[in-house]
Amino acid sequence: MEKSLKARAVDLLSRREYTRRELERRLAPFAESPEQLATLLDELAERNWQSDSRFARQFADIKGQKYGTRRLQQEMRQRGVGQEDIADVLAERDDLALARQQWEKKFGSVASTPQERAKQMRFLAARGFGMSVIRQVMAGSGDDDFPPDNPD
Repeated sequence: MEKSLKARAVDLLSRREYTRRELERRLAPFAESPEQLATLLDELAERNWQSDSRFARQFADIKGQKYGTRRLQQEMRQRGVGQEDIADVLAERDDLALARQQWEKKFGSVASTPQERAKQMRFLAARGFGMSVIRQVMAGSGDDDFPPDNPD
């Protein structure tokens, strides 16, 4: 017996969160009409079975341990999360601390050559950190948070 469109949607949502756009893409081949699909997606959102803001929170919690704000924003936009939901979720992030942590885990020491420095900067940029954050990380791995010892 063929699964109903609603059963397919519930089956997908029982495994993980989906944005409305992702669900629409996954279910479109099985819908009899675009109107039927839109009605179902509205019903799922109304019952709070599908929520873009909940998806954004979960996505940021999972991926946010590894990636910077820029990358998270881009990936969430591609998945159809609204700008307001993205801004709410990413408001409290500390990219500098996360970038330092990722840099420390991957490299652990300051670059000795311009090539190595460029490699470290590319790594952080690919992880979605902005240039101001990258410059701060490259300037020092956190030791600059404390005032220097006074030699007198």
